[in-house]
Amino acid sequence: MRVLLKAQMDTEKANEAIRNGTLGKLIQESVEQIKPESAYFTTDNGERTAYFVFDMQDSFQMPVLSEPFFLNLGAKITYTPVMNLEDVQKGLSQLGR
Repeated sequence: MRVLLKAQMDTEKANEAIRNGTLGKLIQESVEQIKPESAYFTTDNGERTAYFVFDMQDSFQMPVLSEPFFLNLGAKITYTPVMNLEDVQKGLSQLGR
């Protein structure tokens, strides 16, 4: 299932990770593990935020993917099922059958 992972990082913990040089490494390791089809980085409600869209094979992946953000950055994590245009079109074609 295609999923959007949103990781909002605690400002102080992210600041420390930048100062000690670990933020870039954590992001790189997370990207290698998540293998997202897309990844975006911005701010949301004043906090550094990462968005990853990826294919989640099973819910057991959630702790594996979330814990580095929780442990190292005090992040708030959300997972949201999402669709691309092809998915929406496929779903709409099933209506009324």
